[in-house]
Amino acid sequence: MTLIAHLINGHAVAPGPMERLQDVVNPATAQVVGQVALAGVATVEAAIAAAQAAFPAWRDLPPAKRARVMARWRDLLEANADALCALITREHGKALDDARGELQRGIENVEFATAIPTLLKGEHCRNVGPEIDSWSVFQPLGVVAGITPFNFPAMVPLWMIPAAVACGNTFVLKPSERDPSAALRLAELAHEAGLPPGVLNVVNGGKEAVDALLTDPRVQAVSFVGSTPIAEYVYATGTAHGKRVQALGGAKNHAIVMPDADLDNAVNALMGAAYGSAGERCMAISIVVAVGDAVADALVARLKDKLAGLRVAPGDVPGCEMGPLVTRAHYEKVRGYVDQGVTEGASLVVDGRGLRVPGHEDGFFLGGCLFDHVTPAMSIYKDEIFGPVLGVVRVASVQEGIDLINAHEFGNGTCLFTRDGEAARYFAETIQVGMVGINVPLPVPVSYHSFGGWKRSLFGDLAAYGPDAVRFYTRRKTITQRWPSSQVREGAQFAFPS
Repeated sequence: MTLIAHLINGHAVAPGPMERLQDVVNPATAQVVGQVALAGVATVEAAIAAAQAAFPAWRDLPPAKRARVMARWRDLLEANADALCALITREHGKALDDARGELQRGIENVEFATAIPTLLKGEHCRNVGPEIDSWSVFQPLGVVAGITPFNFPAMVPLWMIPAAVACGNTFVLKPSERDPSAALRLAELAHEAGLPPGVLNVVNGGKEAVDALLTDPRVQAVSFVGSTPIAEYVYATGTAHGKRVQALGGAKNHAIVMPDADLDNAVNALMGAAYGSAGERCMAISIVVAVGDAVADALVARLKDKLAGLRVAPGDVPGCEMGPLVTRAHYEKVRGYVDQGVTEGASLVVDGRGLRVPGHEDGFFLGGCLFDHVTPAMSIYKDEIFGPVLGVVRVASVQEGIDLINAHEFGNGTCLFTRDGEAARYFAETIQVGMVGINVPLPVPVSYHSFGGWKRSLFGDLAAYGPDAVRFYTRRKTITQRWPSSQVREGAQFAFPS
């Protein structure tokens, strides 16, 4: 059985004597495939100390040399992609094709970080006043930390680490204890690429490790991705201890389907957006808003047919389209929402609760579920289920659909399916959501834009990765300098300079 330990100062660190071990389970088989050490405060403090000691030399390394490390890391990630994806699938359960897509989107952020010499260039102005020049620089913060979720064990760490360390910071990562191996391997490859010891450290753990990162005065900033209740806690605790915090929370993403939409394309897009990765995505579409009963009836009929052919299997089986849920506890939670939807009066058109995968009866498999006649009063509408459950809400107009979305507490992602440019423009302008797609169901920004929702989907002023990440992981310093002529002597000036 594999013991998954910590990585501190460039070396694997065995569990401390007081650290407990937690099973890491293959969700397709329910078999234990490893045990992960849950860091106590002393281990977290050791990682922070290593990062703090490595910071001065890494900060002073020219950005071009830091960029070269990022370039070598990118190459190693690509060379080791198959092994990394196998780790993701074994511990998370998602289909291998989905794992490959996740890793590739993460690698794009490493590639973005190779441009750090340009991204860190400040502004310069000569002669803002008599013999006075002014310029700005962007300086790293110091030790920063990331707390990442189970659903993207490689991609989300790669949202944070490349920009943070390329900007000159040192990093402590606390990945999800449910599937920690991929993040640990990312860090090992970063060291193979030339990252000095202490610049990137990985500590596995639970709440004790999180709290240690949030309260230690040496940690200057924390980036978090997870559920909204924990995001609120991370933001409140971290900022109360003087830290810069970005905390990405939950979502309830809607897709409006207009009467003029290409229904075949919309249905295909919705299948992937709702059931890909078993719905365990913060950008998953979980509510379809159908404009008119005719659209709703057609959508439900076509989705029902598609779900009949959905290939549910262990993620490493060729042709798998949807794997298991991540843990038994999460399986029971999602199944409970399906039960509750039936109790609350929604029409369960496709019931995935009876799914059995031959040879994997103990796995955490739930078939795709489809509800019709969902209303905003129902828990399956209001709550983020984070599973393969799609609900259809019927409205009479696109404005009613927009009002519905704008009234929801979350504002992460949304989509409109239409052929009408006027409707698309109006939707994009008036919707109160951070990431918007037009005929694109998962409008996840590319690496040179930034990722972040609105309302209770994001706590903090800056979004993840891209240009916002450079600002999040640096402080602007503006320098105003004068070298007056030795022939000129001025008296004291008491008016504000202008």
